[in-house]
Amino acid sequence: MVPQGRPGDLLSFALVSELDEQIRVRREKRQALAEAGVPLYPVRFDHDLEPADVHARHGAATGDELEAEPVRLRVPGRVRAIRGHGKTVFVDLSDGRGKLQLFVRRGRLSATAATVLDHLDLGDLVGAAGTLMRTRAGELSLAADDLVLLAKALRPLPEKWHGLADVEARYRQRYLDLATNPEARRTFEVRARIVSATRRFLEAHGFVEVETPMMHTIPGGATARPFVTHHNALDLDLYLRIAPELFLKRLLVGGLPRVYEINRNFRNEGISTRHSPEFTMLEFYWAYADYRMTADLTEELIAALADEILGGPALTWMGEPIDLSRPWPRLTMREAVARHAGLDPARVDDSEALGTELAARGLEAPEGYGHRLVALFEAAAEPELVAPTFVTDHPVEVSPLAKQSPDDPRFVERFELYLGGMEIANAFSELNDPDVQAERFHQQVAARAAGDAEAHLFDADYVRALEHGMPPAGGCGVGIDRLVMLFTDSPSIRDVILFPLLRPEEGAAG
Repeated sequence: MVPQGRPGDLLSFALVSELDEQIRVRREKRQALAEAGVPLYPVRFDHDLEPADVHARHGAATGDELEAEPVRLRVPGRVRAIRGHGKTVFVDLSDGRGKLQLFVRRGRLSATAATVLDHLDLGDLVGAAGTLMRTRAGELSLAADDLVLLAKALRPLPEKWHGLADVEARYRQRYLDLATNPEARRTFEVRARIVSATRRFLEAHGFVEVETPMMHTIPGGATARPFVTHHNALDLDLYLRIAPELFLKRLLVGGLPRVYEINRNFRNEGISTRHSPEFTMLEFYWAYADYRMTADLTEELIAALADEILGGPALTWMGEPIDLSRPWPRLTMREAVARHAGLDPARVDDSEALGTELAARGLEAPEGYGHRLVALFEAAAEPELVAPTFVTDHPVEVSPLAKQSPDDPRFVERFELYLGGMEIANAFSELNDPDVQAERFHQQVAARAAGDAEAHLFDADYVRALEHGMPPAGGCGVGIDRLVMLFTDSPSIRDVILFPLLRPEEGAAG
């Protein structure tokens, strides 16, 4: 009986029915292999090279050279194609980076290996043994005389089902995305290289990698709404960390002058193409430096990453080329607002004028000059900052952990780095006066009482640490996920997180 419904429902039903049939057939093949005594999921397969490595090492060898000096190999991989019938079969094995063709003559196989070949499906994992050769068409191939099943795939790969057409399916079933989409694999290889190169860069500059707690009794280090959890044994509510900053600066107090951490942060906020509730940050703290020196080092780091990963100071983001050649421009937040909102600099210093401009843009004007300046900056300037730009001198109201500017107490020594129209890094000359820090915390507590759920709580232990003396320091946080987005031209942060948080599927089994 065919269910009634929309044409799309009928197509979905047909695809599911076909999928069910494919699964049934594959299970029958597995049963037949088991009855023939073929191990279905062996413990190991000793091998020499994977398919891409075979080409890397032997791809230049001619057919005559391979005949003169035979190369015998054992190669594993996933079956991506099966061609031919009768006595000769061609099988493509893939390792996700490249493929190697198997040239299989049934007469050269043992009875067990022939049974494996007869019950082979796309997606199966197999191991092959044989001698390298060139076919008449010149393709490097393995003349296989043995075939071992390593894992039977009971479900077909997605290209059999018109690919992973639903973008959410790519995130939800990342294993299939990686198995069938070379670009997805490349993205995460680039991510790994960025993290590795960042570590090498910082360690070459004398920084020590550390680990700080993921569960905090007081959320701090950023203005954000935390996730709450509970420790049963201690009967204690805890918060997943929103930032490691306050613990890293405690280490400066303890005498570690250059420290960094690359790890997850958690913020109970909205989800967008640029925001994820869990994300990876680099934070580094540098004793005896200020935010200007920290900007220089951040610029040097990202330029070095571009040289290593991209081969030079250029990337393409959403179809637009971006030049990363140093030095990068530095604008105060007021200068950025004046330039991109088209305001006279005198009006940028006028709270009422900022409110009028926000209203003209259909935006609500928050209370206070500093909050209005930030709101207008985010609306008018931030989207325009595609080339790398440091935006400095932020209002003190939104920077409770930064040191005030000696030239204008309305502002602090802080920069945010913008690239591709989004914030990539945030840094301060760190506030190290315990009394001023205590007062800033009191102001944050008052803001929280007035309804700001993202304001800081009072961290008495951190103030106590400062009372023991923290050296002047520059500190910086760099968003690893957003950096990977830029380096791989990925439009969404979910594209660069292997397993992004998603709503559970309806009807999914527990």
